[in-house]
Amino acid sequence: MNKFIDILPIKLVNYLKLRHNFFGKITNFTESISESTLSFNYHFGKVMEELNKQLDFIIELDKLKGVYRQALVRSDNNRFENSAEHSWHISLTAQILHQYAVENVNISRVMSMLLIHDIVEIDAGDMFAFSDKKDLAEQEDKEVAAAIRIFGLLPEEQFLHFKQLWLEFESAETIDARFAKAMDRVLPLLQNMRNDGGSWARHNIAKSQVLERNKYLEGLAPQLWGYVCKQIDIAVDKGWLRNE
Repeated sequence: MNKFIDILPIKLVNYLKLRHNFFGKITNFTESISESTLSFNYHFGKVMEELNKQLDFIIELDKLKGVYRQALVRSDNNRFENSAEHSWHISLTAQILHQYAVENVNISRVMSMLLIHDIVEIDAGDMFAFSDKKDLAEQEDKEVAAAIRIFGLLPEEQFLHFKQLWLEFESAETIDARFAKAMDRVLPLLQNMRNDGGSWARHNIAKSQVLERNKYLEGLAPQLWGYVCKQIDIAVDKGWLRNE
């Protein structure tokens, strides 16, 4: 082959070399494009898979609007409040009242907890706060299963994040979780006080039960706790709570 090249004119030899190099580069470029296309298709597919999971979760949340609580909406002919409304309302309540916390509260985390805390009711339903202990224990088991299923609709990283945030709220051991719990429990008190006792009066609830339920405020937001105690005494005087 080398002898054959030796007898060719130099210009032709250079042309053949140039042609060989050019088509070699074209081949390499084409292979590179193919690899990039495969990589793009793979990553695009992953993005779309995650997006579809997130959208499925978002649409699932719509069901929370059909879960009704014992609290009444006085401004709307005393209809029952749904859990989606409650979640929004307490999130904004926390934003407004967190200045009364005497400990350092991360209000962004608190609001996230409050926005997701009742999502489990899509599967488990709402349980009245003053139900008997046996029913409340059974409800806890239902809610754990619901959290795994509903948050499990999300991509893995978000599933783990929101499940852990929900568990933190439920255990109420951190400052953020305790403040979130306090806001979840103080809003019904405010609603009942402006609605002739609301769910307290209908279910014959005792003063001691309401004090116990709002205990997170005592050390965390003393000014709010003082206000709550006075409101509970007023409710007793008006006959909305049993004096026990």
